[in-house]
Amino acid sequence: MNKKVYEYIEKFYKDRPAFFTNMEEYADDHDVPIMELDGMETLLQWLRFQQPLKILEVGTAIGYSALRMADALPNVHIISIERDKERLDQANQFIKKFGKEQQITTLYGDALEIREDVASYGPFDAIFIDAAKSQYGRFFELYTPLLTQNGAVYTDNVLFKGLVAEAEPEVSRNVKQLLRKIDRYNHWLMDNKDFETVILPVGDGLAISKKR
Repeated sequence: MNKKVYEYIEKFYKDRPAFFTNMEEYADDHDVPIMELDGMETLLQWLRFQQPLKILEVGTAIGYSALRMADALPNVHIISIERDKERLDQANQFIKKFGKEQQITTLYGDALEIREDVASYGPFDAIFIDAAKSQYGRFFELYTPLLTQNGAVYTDNVLFKGLVAEAEPEVSRNVKQLLRKIDRYNHWLMDNKDFETVILPVGDGLAISKKR
């Protein structure tokens, strides 16, 4: 779909509280990556269908997606991991201002190193992966054993601005390496015999993996 189609669709999204638009502006001003609007709205709709009671989020950033999920699902409890202390402090401030401290628990640390702490909060009905893209496969393997029987995994940024589909993207060497890792993750995910996966071309690409 072209840009006009996306703009047309976005006009139908219900107005977000000013708190969230202010967060979006903060993220833009401070170069903090957050989910694009159509990706966020798609994730929220899938979560409304699933109605999870407990979500594990790998990658808090400033708390935008956690707060959007908590707002859309008033009965959910979210455990969110972040290794950047400055961003986590900002996230906790936003969470407190929006009054969601009872719904969102943040954990400081590297998701690859604090599994034991995270496991004490499980099991989880859903896992949302939105952290270091080069580690997506490791996050998936590390935390999916904590899923409930009907659990699902949502992975953001799997199309990386559409560049994973280009044979010779005009990007730096480091970005090319990252693209190869994302592409390998996508292939591995689609071939995973324990999950059924679909990749949606919304936002920066959203993969949804359901336990078989």
